[in-house]
Amino acid sequence: MQKKFLWWLIVGTKGGKNRARIINELKERPYNIHQLAEKLELDYKTVQHHMGVLEESGVVTSSGEKYGKLYFLSDKMEENYDTFHEIWTQFQK
Repeated sequence: MQKKFLWWLIVGTKGGKNRARIINELKERPYNIHQLAEKLELDYKTVQHHMGVLEESGVVTSSGEKYGKLYFLSDKMEENYDTFHEIWTQFQK
């Protein structure tokens, strides 16, 4: 996963802040969309949208079906988490 891509995903897009918050939560443990929506105090449909973007981008993977589907950081994202964290820290300043 390229640093430029992560910059675009987090800083260069309207929903980047929420996507970064989701990535941070998934670093700790897997969640389903409902759990993430509650934890982050976001609308279910908002989280569902961002999970679609993150999954299409190869940042997250999923296991299961429907409401029980759990999301995890992809191996590629795990390998690049430090780069993500660096970008996220700079973005928050």
